[in-house]
Amino acid sequence: MSHTRTPRTRSEEPRDPRTGEPSWRDRLNQHPMAPYHLILGATMLLLVLGLVMVLSSSSIESYDIYGSAFTLFIRQAIFAAIGVAALFFISRMPIPLIRRLALAFLVVSFVLLVLTFVPGIGVGVHGQRNWIKLVGPFRLQPSEFAKLALILWSADLFARREPWLHQWRSLMLPFAPVAMALVALIVLQGDLGTAIIMSIIVASLMFVIGAPMRIFAALGVAGVAGIAALSLTVGYRMRRFTAWLNPEADLDGAGWQLTQGKYALGTGGWWGVGLGGSREKWGALPEAHTDFIFPVIGEELGLFGALTVLGLFAAITIFALRMAIRTSDAFVRIACTGIIAWLVGQALVNLGAVLQLLPITGVPLPFVSYGGSSLLPSLMAIGVLLAFARQEARRSRPVAAPPTSPSEV
Repeated sequence: MSHTRTPRTRSEEPRDPRTGEPSWRDRLNQHPMAPYHLILGATMLLLVLGLVMVLSSSSIESYDIYGSAFTLFIRQAIFAAIGVAALFFISRMPIPLIRRLALAFLVVSFVLLVLTFVPGIGVGVHGQRNWIKLVGPFRLQPSEFAKLALILWSADLFARREPWLHQWRSLMLPFAPVAMALVALIVLQGDLGTAIIMSIIVASLMFVIGAPMRIFAALGVAGVAGIAALSLTVGYRMRRFTAWLNPEADLDGAGWQLTQGKYALGTGGWWGVGLGGSREKWGALPEAHTDFIFPVIGEELGLFGALTVLGLFAAITIFALRMAIRTSDAFVRIACTGIIAWLVGQALVNLGAVLQLLPITGVPLPFVSYGGSSLLPSLMAIGVLLAFARQEARRSRPVAAPPTSPSEV
């Protein structure tokens, strides 16, 4: 069934009763490039807000470690500049080229994941061996790039097999073994948070292609059992779980970060204590510029700042999903769904941990938290969405009627 819609003519558009002209909302909704500009605008606002908050939340720790309050901010700004360049470069790429590069991107991601286990190349941080050392202080986390690689490769695979996806073999092979291998490598690195996000991506891809519910039931049971086993067998994960249930029971240990995060959110009020005025960033709140940057936003910018972040994520989600619903291109529909499930799912996992709705898993807030390995692939994913938006805009533009008389030329 086609998801395309015939564009309304000017006479069919709803009119403003006062002026007789289409309202600005209807003009915006019908403009072919509306998804492109709104997704780009919301992303850039999140990026700028993230840079400002990284500068504010990291200045104390940066000065204490490096002797300059701007070191961590400068690093984040460098990655932001590279990511924005990559975003615009990818946004100009033809869709067939993106599809052709998907397999190579996946293979490179696999190789980089394996290299994290090689002594001298892989680097362990906080008990997780999920980094590759680059030049100087810079490191790369391959699992972040593997998220986008899996989405694009799977979208291309399923789009080519769309007529046969009702068959078990076409649905599960080679998708299931590849996805399981990626998740297994990430779990072996000790990164449970990223493994959960990868599971969300896999579930979204299976959902959009119409996989049977029994597959979701099996994946759900296996996922819950795996998370429980990994949490119960590793001490710090078990402490995080018990702190989630009752953080006040261990205020000097695992419950400290969660308690201080809620305190920061609670003291912000409607408008916050002012940009740069956070008290929690002075060492009370661990990971204030990474996983727990949202409480600093709530403290300094108040409820207004917190809702602004949520609203910008909602804008990206709405227009990306609208594009996925309206397109007739199976690759665009599947990839859009996977990218939004990744970015929004990761944001919800991060915010859920901050608000004590979920256990702390250590995943960053996309576009906002410090970390180049998270920021770069996230901006690349937005570049893919913008490439889709440009293609859909070209398809929706009506073809001009040929002139009927010489006077019309």
